[in-house]
Amino acid sequence: MVQYLVFLTISASLYALFALGLNLQWGFTGLINFGHVAFMTIGAYTTVLLSEKGVPLFLAVIIGAVGASVLGLLIGLSSLKLREDYLAIVTIGVSELVRLIVQNEQWLTKGTFGIQSYQLPFAQFKPNFFGKISMIFLLTLLTAFVLWQLWKNIRQQLGLNRQIQGKSFQPSSRLSIYIWGGIALVFILLVYINGSIALYNYSYKAGLMLLMLIILALTYYGLDLLVHSPWGRVLKAIREDEEIPKALGKNVFWYKLQSFMLGGAIAGIAGAFYSWQLTTIYPSSFEPLLTFNAWIIVVLGGAGNNAGVILGAIIFWGYDSLTRFIFNNSDVISASQVGALRVMIIGLILMILMVWRPQGILGKKQELSLGR
Repeated sequence: MVQYLVFLTISASLYALFALGLNLQWGFTGLINFGHVAFMTIGAYTTVLLSEKGVPLFLAVIIGAVGASVLGLLIGLSSLKLREDYLAIVTIGVSELVRLIVQNEQWLTKGTFGIQSYQLPFAQFKPNFFGKISMIFLLTLLTAFVLWQLWKNIRQQLGLNRQIQGKSFQPSSRLSIYIWGGIALVFILLVYINGSIALYNYSYKAGLMLLMLIILALTYYGLDLLVHSPWGRVLKAIREDEEIPKALGKNVFWYKLQSFMLGGAIAGIAGAFYSWQLTTIYPSSFEPLLTFNAWIIVVLGGAGNNAGVILGAIIFWGYDSLTRFIFNNSDVISASQVGALRVMIIGLILMILMVWRPQGILGKKQELSLGR
């Protein structure tokens, strides 16, 4: 049970990191990207192939993120001046192009045979008692940081930080904030307790979980600083009506390009962790479904809200594990029907959510830009 919860923690954190890049592009800048998985593919394969050549893992991940960012630059230079629907079509095409290149260039990626043996972080790491205690202490500090971020976000949602929100800010429902805050608190404590047990009985997955959580926390905090900076406010202005920042002398195309490249780099880092979680990667591991899972997470949690993305990832993987357990132990439907039924249910949930709360669970309705 402990190891399964470690797997769920890694998966939810991985998807949250992947969706944070998409949220920067869509939620804050209004750029429709239906090919987000292409950035993850570049990050994963670059990291794995470079590590096979003896490049240190940290440097390989950085190069993979830069490679994904360069892909964002190439897409952006050719497509960001297009209308939103055309940009969406281009991103879908690019993601399939990247997948087909990975699948067919066997001399580089081994094609459909996949890459089945490569360097993994902490694979040979065997900590002593002091090392285990140090990792648990690091997890404790990380948990304290997450609790502080949760409290700060709750205060903002309640409108207690008036100097930040401004006079026009409309606080969210206190009941919904307390409910979702309570769920988040329970999840944080569960991850901490289970993670501490897993780190004490150390395994490769436990070390990967700790590293994944640290990277997710750093990315979340960095994005939080960026989107509340003047740069982030320009992105929000572009999302709502790009003619206004243009009138104020802002280079809208350059801001869009920066957002697209940074979001791609974050997805590239997520790709490295995805390869480390799978331990074997194939071209079929990077299907378009990954992109639409990220969209589900962003829409569910609330576009333009990074805390909502984290919550959306938790709910998505909670739903995934719960339905797998229920349907796989059911005699009512066959195994071949389970996948289709699970997709149908989550589609129905999204339809209900779009009617009941189109801005998502933690999104702000006053910032919703659908139907512009």
